[in-house]
Amino acid sequence: MTTLPRGTAALGHRVVRRRRAVAAVGAVSAGLLLLSACDEPTPIATITVGSDSVSSEATCGGEGKTLSADEITKCLKDKDAKSITVDQDETVRFGVDPDIADKHWTILMNGQQLVEDSDKTYRTVPGSVFFNAQYGAQGDSTNVAVAVRDGKDDSQNITGVWVFELKKD
Repeated sequence: MTTLPRGTAALGHRVVRRRRAVAAVGAVSAGLLLLSACDEPTPIATITVGSDSVSSEATCGGEGKTLSADEITKCLKDKDAKSITVDQDETVRFGVDPDIADKHWTILMNGQQLVEDSDKTYRTVPGSVFFNAQYGAQGDSTNVAVAVRDGKDDSQNITGVWVFELKKD
C-alpha cells in the first residue's frame, strides 16, 4: 500500500504526461521552423544526346522574378555552363520540369530564339542545327539555353535561364 494521500499519485502522473506532450509539441514546432528556412531548389532542365545527359538548376532566375536584358545577356555568357558532346547526326532532347512547362519555355541558341514557346516538358531538335552557320553557329561549340517566360501570354518577360554548352563531336 502507498502512504500518499488519496489521488496524489494520479496527479503526479498527469504532470509528467503534460510535460512530455509540451516537449513533443516543441520538438515538432522546431522541426517545422527549420524546414521552412530551407530554400526550395529551382526546377531542372536536362539535355540528352544518345545515352548521355546533363541537367542543371537555373543559371539565372528561376524564382519567378523578371530578369532584365542585361542579366539575361550576362547569364547567356556563363563560362561554367554544363556541357555535352553532340554528334551532328543525333537528336538533341530537351526536357524540363513541369513547373517550367506550365509557364511556357523556349530554346535559345547564342541568345536567339530557336523554336516556338512550348508548354510541354519535352522537345527535340536535330543535332546538325547547333553547328549550322545558317542558324548563327560558329566554331565547334554552341551555347544553348532554356528560357522560361512569366506566363502563358505573349509576354517577353523571361524569369529563368538554364544555360548549356554543346560541343561538336
